[in-house]
Amino acid sequence: MTSASDFEIFLSTVPGLEPVLAEEVRLKGFKRPTVTSGGVVTRGGWPEVWRANLWLRGAGSVLARIAAFRVVHMAQLDTLAHRVPWTDVLRRNVPFRVEASCAGSRLYHSGAVAQRVATAIRDATGAPESSDAAVVVMARVEKDLCTLSIDTSGEPLHKRGYKQAVNAAPLRETMAALFLRQCGYEGTEPMLDPMCGSGTFVIEAAEIAARLNPGRARAFAFEQLATFDAEAWGRMRAVTRAPGQDILCHGRDRDAGAIAMSQANAERAGVGASTEFRQGAISALQPPEGPPGLVIMNPPFGARLGEGARLEPLYRTLGQVLTTRFAGWRVGLVAQEAKLAHATALPFLTPGPPVPHGGLRVTLFRTGPLG
Repeated sequence: MTSASDFEIFLSTVPGLEPVLAEEVRLKGFKRPTVTSGGVVTRGGWPEVWRANLWLRGAGSVLARIAAFRVVHMAQLDTLAHRVPWTDVLRRNVPFRVEASCAGSRLYHSGAVAQRVATAIRDATGAPESSDAAVVVMARVEKDLCTLSIDTSGEPLHKRGYKQAVNAAPLRETMAALFLRQCGYEGTEPMLDPMCGSGTFVIEAAEIAARLNPGRARAFAFEQLATFDAEAWGRMRAVTRAPGQDILCHGRDRDAGAIAMSQANAERAGVGASTEFRQGAISALQPPEGPPGLVIMNPPFGARLGEGARLEPLYRTLGQVLTTRFAGWRVGLVAQEAKLAHATALPFLTPGPPVPHGGLRVTLFRTGPLG
């Protein structure tokens, strides 16, 4: 069993972006982040769990690993699950549910594993089990090693709490934050999204520039645990910086509805004063006043067979506009097809691996400063 002040904390992310998240985790001062499949592992106690939920932009969820043991049959699982000090973590009056998965193990029935763990929890705490409970215990049995974790986030962390309106196939805030990091964006330069949709890139960049915590406006599952200290959490959450008034983050879109949506989302996020949105076509795009910075966008993909050719003129125009008008700016472009990205004729660096997004696989194509 784990110590209450030093246990493994698993930070999930999109497969392919684990090293980018690890860099963020390291820069935010967490202990020895280690890249693993589907995320990053660090160590700490419950205050580190709270901080990870509050601070980290690229993590999809924060799991507190409370126990791990080898198990080869159900009777053994029964015994060992009953030895976990559940009352140290779970409250008697808070509903819970168990989600289980099995891979390469002699225990292969995930439903039976979930049932045995749930029974151990009920026997120890008396807490009710509910299919829609906010507190989720995760049991993973892989190669006969059973790891028990608590999902301390609740709703996925990309749900920052401000975005009420979205366009079709929006980029998750967590992925947008990692793409901004890959492009070297640190909040000290202008940024522009010429196809801003619901404003995800612009708002995320403005929050980075203002040093606003991404989890400041939402609730978390860890607030329902026995380990929660409301007073300590209140002090942690109160440390914040107000956004400046300098407009560094700009959004453009040809659709007036997208501009209105972005403005409303930015106001709810508290960065209305440091963002600026205007309606406009790609052909009319001009760099905002000030020094060069980053242009980053998530343009239409043409996901269906044959749609890519229809979009090639848009990508060619985009490339021409950026090449002729945006000297000194860097470009980040999210694309599903390399052929479409290269239709821009922009001097892309070697891209990273494709990553899953909305049932597709997309790649971030980046340039250095344009000549």
